[in-house]
Amino acid sequence: MAMTMHCDIVSAEEEIFSGRVTLVSVTGTVGELGIMPGHAPLLTGIRPGPVRLKFDNGEEEVFFASGGFLEVQPGVVTLLADTAVRAEDLDEAAAAEAAKAAEHALQERTGAVEYSVAAAQLAEAMARQRTVEELKRRRR
Repeated sequence: MAMTMHCDIVSAEEEIFSGRVTLVSVTGTVGELGIMPGHAPLLTGIRPGPVRLKFDNGEEEVFFASGGFLEVQPGVVTLLADTAVRAEDLDEAAAAEAAKAAEHALQERTGAVEYSVAAAQLAEAMARQRTVEELKRRRR
C-alpha cells in the first residue's frame, strides 16, 4: 500500500475535496510543485491553473484553482483557493469567452489599474482553458 497524506481543497464558498492522496501537483508562485508524503512544511502562494491529485489506486483527479495558498504540514496538505472547481465542471466555451473578453479589455484599457485587472482576468481565463485541456489530455 502506497504512503498517503490527507488533502483538503477549500474555496471561499465550500470544501471541494477532502481525502487521502499520494501526490498533489500545483503551480506555486515560484514554479511547479509536487507534494508527496513526508514533504517538508511549506506555505506558498499558488497561481491560477490545474491542481492534480493522485490516489493510491493510481487514479488521478484534476481541479482548477484561481489562486490562493498552499500549506503543507506533516501528513496534511491544505489548498485554500480563491475559487476552486472540479475540472470536469468547467465550461470550455465559457472559459474561451472569458479569455476573449479579457483580451478585449486589455486592448481597450485606459489606465494602469484597468490594465492590471484585465491582465489578471486574462491569466485566470487562460488557466481555466489549460485545465480543460489537461482534463481532455488525461481522458485520451
